[in-house]
Amino acid sequence: MSEQISSKQQQELQTQYSNYKNNLQQIAQKIGDLEQEAEEHKLVLETLAPLPIERKCFRMINGVLVQRTVGDVRPAVSTNADGLKKLLDDLLKQYKAQQAEMEGWKG
Repeated sequence: MSEQISSKQQQELQTQYSNYKNNLQQIAQKIGDLEQEAEEHKLVLETLAPLPIERKCFRMINGVLVQRTVGDVRPAVSTNADGLKKLLDDLLKQYKAQQAEMEGWKG
């Protein structure tokens, strides 16, 4: 009977460990995706910076390409980039907290 309990406990521990690893992996994937998106926003802002504000440009909004001016697009892209940075910081904190929780669980 004690072997069944210990093997059951071992299985539960293995499941918990797998859950921790999967959660960390998912958060890391999201962080990677957001870092890539933030880099794209940075490149767009660098490209738009020297252009006159009345120049026309195109922007993809919800899968639709729309024509705007640089003056319209630059602030929107900047706001989105700032939001991505904040989200990225939050995810990094969440990752570190999850990692610390996992280390505490390991004992």
